[in-house]
Amino acid sequence: METKLKLFNEKTVRTAWNADEEEWYFSVVDVVEVLTDSANPTDYLKKMRKRDNELAAFLGTNCPQVEMIGETGKKRKVLAATTKGVLRLIQSIPSPKAEPFKIWLAQVGAERLDEIADPEKAIQRGTAYYREKGYSDEWIRQRLRTIEIRKKLTDEWSARGVETDLEYAILTNDMTKAWSGLSVKEYKALKGLKKENLRDNMTDLELVFNMLAEVTTTRLSQKEKPEGFEESRKVAKKGGEATKQARKSIEKVIGEKIVSPLNASEKEKLVTDKAKELPVLNDEE
Repeated sequence: METKLKLFNEKTVRTAWNADEEEWYFSVVDVVEVLTDSANPTDYLKKMRKRDNELAAFLGTNCPQVEMIGETGKKRKVLAATTKGVLRLIQSIPSPKAEPFKIWLAQVGAERLDEIADPEKAIQRGTAYYREKGYSDEWIRQRLRTIEIRKKLTDEWSARGVETDLEYAILTNDMTKAWSGLSVKEYKALKGLKKENLRDNMTDLELVFNMLAEVTTTRLSQKEKPEGFEESRKVAKKGGEATKQARKSIEKVIGEKIVSPLNASEKEKLVTDKAKELPVLNDEE
């Protein structure tokens, strides 16, 4: 199955496309969170199943465990439902978001058919999403490139035996701290972020160096072939350290720090002329 993250009212819903069935599968827990705004959607779903025997039977019969990708890039099995199953779930959740969510479900299905016919439309849709949020075209081009590069890195980590979301998060943190001098938590604090996506709040220069760290780590891992999580940590740190040297060199040339407190509240400032002077990253070279 092809897995993706979708957004409904700026909340993430994990999805998986089953090409054989030509069906979308949606994470049941994510749907519950969107409709209820519950701080603990897993617990909310358990209580629903206890209260509603018919719903419990329906989910048990019609909702399989499907591998889906999380924010860390790692796949794991979650309870999932097709559009039909989600509509049944909505019947048991009194929510003002029910009707808008039904419309969103239909839109997701239509978009997928469009993307199968023309893959370029997936890129266009991502561009439209960020443009609607007020990002510049220059920044959007960099951001979309980071998604592709991140996917190659997480695929490499998976091939090396990295298994859990926690392990992916630790590797990302090791690499980030090595190149930027800040842990992910510290980086977010610098930018005044809480749950927001760090990359969505990076300047174009920060995106460039974060990509460089990920490309370097991917290539090092391919060459050194680490076995398992602990050996992959060493490679992630090495990739980050190499990028730190490049960062320091560029900082001397441009006369300013790369790591910035700027965030998406000032989108017009996220793009700098200095980023245009840097070479374009190409991890295929």
